[in-house]
Formats: sequence, structure tokens, C-alpha cells
Amino acid sequence: MQLTKYEEDMYNGEYGEGKAESMEILVSLGKIYDAEKMIPITSAQVSGVSYKTIGDAGLDFVVDLGKKADVTLETMLNPAGVDIENWKELGFSEEFTEKQIKIIEGYESIGVMSTCTCTPYLIGNAPMLNEHVAWSESSAVCYVNSVIGARTNREGGPSALLAAIVGRTPYYGNHIPENRTADIIFDVDYDFTTEAEIGALGYHVGQIVNDKKPYFKLNNNPGRNNLKLLGAALASSGAVSLYHVENITPEANFAKSQDSFEELEVVSLEKSDIIDTIEKLSTTDKTPDLVCLGCPHASITEIQKVAQLIKGKKLNKDLWICTSKAIKSISEQCGYLDIIEAAGGKIVSDTCMVVAPVEELNYDVIGVNSAKAANYVPNMGNLDVVYDTVENLIDMIT
Repeated sequence: MQLTKYEEDMYNGEYGEGKAESMEILVSLGKIYDAEKMIPITSAQVSGVSYKTIGDAGLDFVVDLGKKADVTLETMLNPAGVDIENWKELGFSEEFTEKQIKIIEGYESIGVMSTCTCTPYLIGNAPMLNEHVAWSESSAVCYVNSVIGARTNREGGPSALLAAIVGRTPYYGNHIPENRTADIIFDVDYDFTTEAEIGALGYHVGQIVNDKKPYFKLNNNPGRNNLKLLGAALASSGAVSLYHVENITPEANFAKSQDSFEELEVVSLEKSDIIDTIEKLSTTDKTPDLVCLGCPHASITEIQKVAQLIKGKKLNKDLWICTSKAIKSISEQCGYLDIIEAAGGKIVSDTCMVVAPVEELNYDVIGVNSAKAANYVPNMGNLDVVYDTVENLIDMIT
């Protein structure tokens, strides 16, 4: 692998032990994937934040690394295991919360921003087209590659953090233009009207393609919020890191212009494929004890929609809308927080139903409008899920 003089100096310890260790690991990773060089990045997004998923070993890793090095660029965290500001009200244990706080403080000690979200592009970390970044949360990776057109591999939490320390990542995979072309075409004869439908499409296709790069021909533009849900579903049922939507996503024309495009397999999908997948994503027909929205974290327009749906109503079951602290603050300024809390709901910040220990609370059935959440909650929390639209889920608990 070819290294610049600066990269060689970091590797050889001229800039401290932490950068030397980071470079050593990243160079080794690059060699595994035949990377010819390292490339500069402009931002990082680090998964492996929730104490539920990384435990004491992850905590020790962060604390140890914090003694050796700091990040050198804009770096944000994935959702944590609890809402740090409202953990007691939500019913989380003090023991779990204390561990979670130590993890976040460990990241803060090396310069990582303490906001914890899977949608960093909604709160300021929004790279430009063709920028190289090192992101690790699966839905964020899919969105930044596909909808924004920046370039990242599906990093592990540690490799994204090491990249943030040295400001470099190995040049392989999605960073190389010719690797960003389509592998398979899906011709979808269906007019999407709900987020549950677009999520079901992503879940269905993800199971088919695994880590390939699908190219979609859709009848209508799903919109940014639904593209977020599409990518999250693709990345959870499969391992998709990049997709294209004809006439919508920024690199779709590039993918279509390749000589190999005409030779790709074309898979036709119909209404029955979508409806069948929606039905399969629910594990029970019971009424939810808790409706959890915001996977990936809710945008301000998604929160606005919920506020409009429940304004003047009273909920008879719990409602959580998961988002970042920044979007929650905007929701308060817009009056949406007051409307939602008046109905009995909560805007929960910097965590979500997937990485929080919801199974330790008194819930058996979780209602979700995210195919990603419907996929993970039964496996990670051993809870049943009801998968439906936000309108239908709100109707179930009012």
C-alpha cells in the first residue's frame, strides 16, 4: 500500500501512540481488501455506542483509546441505549444508564460529538456528492451513499473511529467509482403511498440481493423520508450499502450509463410482493403495548405528521418517537412536543427501540412503521411486533 509522508509518519509513531495504532489497524484492513492507498475523509459516524450491544468490553476499548488519541474531524455517534436526559421517566435502570453515560463520556473525551443519532445527515453532518467519509451505522451508510452520493464502506464502529483519529480510510469498495454501479434491476409496478409499503419493498429486496447494489425503477418518487426507510430495510434484511433509484438518486444515471447495465438481471415486482411482505413483518395480531416510531431517527416532518394525527386526542397506550436531541429541540420550538406530550406520547432522544433494553420494561408487543425495527426487535429484544403505517398504529392506541 502506498502511503504519503504524513501517513508514514503517523504509522511510525511520529504523531503519538494512538495514531500509530490506528494507522496500523487501518493499513492491515486495507491490505485485506487490496487497497492501493489511503484517502482523506471529511467526517465519521461511529456505531457501537449502546451498552446493550458493546457491553463492558466496548466500554474498556473506548476508555483505553481515549488515553492515547483524539479524533481529527467531525465525528458523531450512533444511538445510545437510553435517553440520557429522561431515562428514569422511561423506566430504564440506573445501573444500565450509568454504564451508558461512561461510554458516551469516553467518546467525548477524544473529541467525538455526544449527540447520538443514526441520521447525522439531518443535524448537520451532511457530506457533499463524491466526498469520502467513514460511516458505520447501516441505514446511515445506505442513505449517505445512495441519496447524498458521498462515499463510504459499511464500516465497523472501531474502524470508523480509527479513521476519525487519523483522518484517513483505505481506498477500496464503495470509495472506487467503478464499484458503485448497479448489480441487479428491480422493475416495481406499484404506486407507493405509505412508508410501510416502501419499507416492505426494501425488506423484500434485501433478502434477495444480500450485499449487491440494486437499481430500482419505481412508478413514483417516494420522497426523502421514505428513501431513508427504504435504505434501512435494505441494509437490515440484506447488507446493502448503496442503491439507485431511476431519475431520483444522484448516481442513477451513472449506473445506467455503464455498458454492463443492459446485461443485468431484471426482476419484476408487483403489489402482491409488497402486501405479502407487510403481512410477514408482523409477528402477532395483538394490539401494541407501545408504538415506537423513528427507526431510523425521525425527521422534523415525520414528527409534524404525528403531531397532526394525535392533536386533541388521548392515547391509551404508550407512544415513543425516537429522534436526535437536535430534532427534539426543533420539535419543541415548533410546538409539536407540547401536542405529543398532551396526548400522552413522548419524544425520546438519542436512543431507539432496537438498541435500548426495551425488553426489560413492561411491554410485550411493539408497534413499528419501520421494516428495520420489525426485523430487529423480535431478534434483539424477544418481543412481538406489529408492522403498519403510522396512521394505523396511532388508531390502534387512541
